[in-house]
Amino acid sequence: MIDLGLTKIAVIGVVALVVIGPEKLPKVARMAGTLYGRAQRYLNDVKSEVSREMELDELKNLRKQAEEAASTFKDEMDNSIGKDIREVEASLRGEDTSYTPSLDLYTPTSEDMARKAKDFRRKRVVRSSAVPLWYKQQAGVRTHVISGAARMKRHRPGSRKTASFF
Repeated sequence: MIDLGLTKIAVIGVVALVVIGPEKLPKVARMAGTLYGRAQRYLNDVKSEVSREMELDELKNLRKQAEEAASTFKDEMDNSIGKDIREVEASLRGEDTSYTPSLDLYTPTSEDMARKAKDFRRKRVVRSSAVPLWYKQQAGVRTHVISGAARMKRHRPGSRKTASFF
């Protein structure tokens, strides 16, 4: 902003003292300080409002781009699904279509499933990672957390009741 050094402020103070006078100088200085503070607050408000407007414009543009991408994706999916439905209807009517699926569907056998489960058991699983529930049930891993005191109470052989002296 304005580069005011100590000498410039002293010169301004001396000129103000001579022009305004010693009895009115405190009131004028107080008023100048409040006006300066108001001006700073006003400038900060204007800056924040301008930045909010800019962010709002950017968000509107981003929203418009997302809506356009979603609509093009929806149109492509509708076209693809419509084409597949027409081919299925044609094959149900007995018409010959040259429909060849682009992906070969693979169905795993029980041997593949057993091999994958065996490989999974061999891996070391970090405690914080998610472990599948089927593996926990098969391996007998606890699925609920029990505190040490609750575990001791649960596995303590019979609760002993103290007999009174009387």
